[in-house]
Amino acid sequence: MAEYIAPIKRLIEEFRKLPGVGAKTAVRYAFATLSLNESEIEQFADAIIGAKRDIRVCPVCCGLTASEGKCEICSDENRDSSVICVVESAKDIMVMEKVRSYRGMYHVLGGVLSPIDNISSDDLNIKELVARIEEGAVKEVIVATNPTPSGDTTAAYIARILEPYGTEVSRLAYGIPVGGDIEYADEITLYRAMEGRKYYGN
Repeated sequence: MAEYIAPIKRLIEEFRKLPGVGAKTAVRYAFATLSLNESEIEQFADAIIGAKRDIRVCPVCCGLTASEGKCEICSDENRDSSVICVVESAKDIMVMEKVRSYRGMYHVLGGVLSPIDNISSDDLNIKELVARIEEGAVKEVIVATNPTPSGDTTAAYIARILEPYGTEVSRLAYGIPVGGDIEYADEITLYRAMEGRKYYGN
């Protein structure tokens, strides 16, 4: 007899596709899901389908939006459009927003340069970033990629390609632990990292 009947096994396999979910956690999630009543299951499924269906990519910052056009941040006229904070993923925007003192804009790369994983500049939203710089209204680009070798390489690459435009490019200071993710940083660490950012060329 199989360890789990087919429907449960399939459910476990689907949960295992999520990042950071191992075999034991997937089993726990599967049985927790089965404990929900039919109405709760439908709400759960609808939330997943609805999020996938209704969330779009912002045409300006490449972040996520539920509207047809620009996201809420890009549409906010009270934000400083002369400063752009470059992050790896859309979820990093939500984390950076914890730093209430930052009122600039964002740009989502969609990853970092990684030759080992065959990820080049063509696979990232770097051309879109350059297009925003070419409009001439951006004074500073803050590179907030994670403090990893790939994050550092990406930051240096961005600084190099933006050099001809005269835009000041800075990098978050290492208030964030080396090898750590911005996603897991607390507000104080993010604030210190933002305040202590370094500038390329200085």
